[in-house]
Parts: sequence; C-alpha cells; structure tokens
Amino acid sequence: MFAVKVPKLKDERRSGMRAAGKVRIIGGEWRGRRLAVADKPGLRPTPDRIRETLFNWLAAVVPEARCLDLFAGTGALGFEALSRGARCAVLVEQNRQLAQGLEETRAVLAAERAEIIHAEAIAWLANSHEPFDIVFLDPPFRRDYVKKACALLTNKGHLTPAAYVYTETEQGAPSRVPGLMVLKQAHAGQVESRLYQYNVREI
Repeated sequence: MFAVKVPKLKDERRSGMRAAGKVRIIGGEWRGRRLAVADKPGLRPTPDRIRETLFNWLAAVVPEARCLDLFAGTGALGFEALSRGARCAVLVEQNRQLAQGLEETRAVLAAERAEIIHAEAIAWLANSHEPFDIVFLDPPFRRDYVKKACALLTNKGHLTPAAYVYTETEQGAPSRVPGLMVLKQAHAGQVESRLYQYNVREI
C-alpha cells in the first residue's frame, strides 16, 4: 500500500460550507472543460489535485471501464472518467437540482455514455444489479454512507472481479472494509482518499 500526501488544500469539505462556480475536467477528451457547481450547502466537489492523483492511480484501468459515481454531486468524477475513455458511467444523485445539473452537463458535453439517475444512492444500490469496474464514493461526511455502500457493493454483485472502489471520507474514518483491500491512500486537509480493490476472498 502506498500513501501520498497531497499538498494542503483549504478545507472546503466541512459541512455547512458552500461550493459555487466551476470545476474543471483535467484530462482526456474534455480536458479544460468546466462544469457548473451549484450553490448547495455541503456540496464538496473533489479538488483538481485530488482528482489528478486519483486518475493517475487509475490510468491503466479507466479506458473501457464501467463506472459508477454513486453520490455524484457535480459529476466531476464520473465525467472525468468518461473524458479519459471509460466505456460508460452511471451517475446517481438524490438532490433534484443537482440531478438536473448533471443532465445539463451531459447535454453540453454530448456525453452519450453517461446515465443520470435521480435517486437516493443507498436505496438505488440496494435495488440495482449492475456490475461495475470502478466505483466512486464521495458522500456527505459522518453519515456512515461509505460503510453502507461498500456492504452493498460487495454483497450484491455490483463489483466485477478485481474492481476498484475509491472513497473520500473525513479524517479518522475507519479504513478497513470487508471484501476490499486498500491499495493507495492520500491526505489533503481533513479529507482522506483511498483506493481499494475488490478481494472476494476477504468476504
């Protein structure tokens, strides 16, 4: 397992702070395109430097991958994956305004390989049977969403053999997840980023 310390960022992930403006796609077909960010309490788009680190980790496996951006928000992770050659991406978002924003981004980018789903993430996962090669989990902090999502991912056939799961959590959140093996991790401010790989032998 490798640990990386990302340069310290202003902590924009604390609950109660608002994100507004644009986030930039940093690689691939849509490199440099900017995605609108709604002014919503608690919305925390993954900063450029963290996304760059993540997609460096995943560079060899993103092309042709089936991706799930479960708590999509701005869609920065899902659309970044598509920009870099992912076969398809499902973006799930509960908030109606944010889901509409994802639809608008899909139209602007002509991202035909993106599927936008307006639904509560955990409920959708519990009732879906789609398998994925890469899953992005960047939920609201301190609500146990990562634990719940990972349990469903590993127990309901959502992960292909050797699938990757990326998580963003508050500092100090438990790192061990049954069925997943930590490959890499990074820290930026109060955010811990981890990349796991599915290991069915651990379930």
